[in-house]
Amino acid sequence: MIRLDFDERDLRSLRVFCNVAEAGGFAAAEKLLHMSKASISRHVRDVEERLGVRLCERGPAGFSLTPEGEVAVKLATGALRSLERIRPEIDAVHGVLSGPLALGVVEHALGHPDCQLPQAIAMLKRRAPNVQPRIEVMTFPELNQALREHRVDMAIRGRYPGDDEFDYLPLFSESHRIYGAIRKEGKEGRATRDLPLVHRPHPYVDAVLAQGGYTRGPDAGGLEAIALLVATGDYVGLLPTHYAQLIGKRYALRARRGSPTFQHTICAVTDPNRPSTHRADLFLSILREFHARSSGMLSAA
Repeated sequence: MIRLDFDERDLRSLRVFCNVAEAGGFAAAEKLLHMSKASISRHVRDVEERLGVRLCERGPAGFSLTPEGEVAVKLATGALRSLERIRPEIDAVHGVLSGPLALGVVEHALGHPDCQLPQAIAMLKRRAPNVQPRIEVMTFPELNQALREHRVDMAIRGRYPGDDEFDYLPLFSESHRIYGAIRKEGKEGRATRDLPLVHRPHPYVDAVLAQGGYTRGPDAGGLEAIALLVATGDYVGLLPTHYAQLIGKRYALRARRGSPTFQHTICAVTDPNRPSTHRADLFLSILREFHARSSGMLSAA
């Protein structure tokens, strides 16, 4: 017989505690939960008393999780997400798909001419109208972390050399090159190799810097930030070619002479250590159908 250490009130308090940790404090959680700070505090205190440990520090110095709190958040979040899967999976047994489908998507994937994500999501809506897509745009490291923590069912991102941690469904190809602003070329412009390379955590950026041809420039928090700095003319940056072409006419960007070209496949990425859901399996099959159809049309052309 399965016996649970937590009752329904404990589960509610755990949900409140996880939301406080995600929001970064009691004040931020008030708006998220539509609860008073006193009520939130009471729930967190109940969890601490139930577990017999202090889960977070709160006071003038701000909010922070204790080591015990870090463990509790990770385990409780996973458990609560598993509970949320019960109803949708039971519905699936009866042929009805329901529940959320959390998708993490790499920046500016929609701008690629071979991206069929809108069509695939529209088809998902027609085939399973009770499934609700939840989409969040993230950077490459954020997508990996979200997959490991099971915050997304699937990530749409590039696959890189040595990237074997997850399962991958190939969708379309993407290339990256180093771009700079044209106005800095010529007699008064600085040589390409004199311009610092905008940095962001990314396998290709690390590869370029490791080759020694460029110095590391300022950090950027995504493609938009890289393009903004490149457009000043004082930096160069590694950008997807389809994205650089979209904004290149307005900001006069072009690929640097001698720039390496990096090419990879954008994939639907799933965690093999996480049991799949019927709705995720359906969406994978739809993605496979649409992108195979697109590849076939391109080959025929």
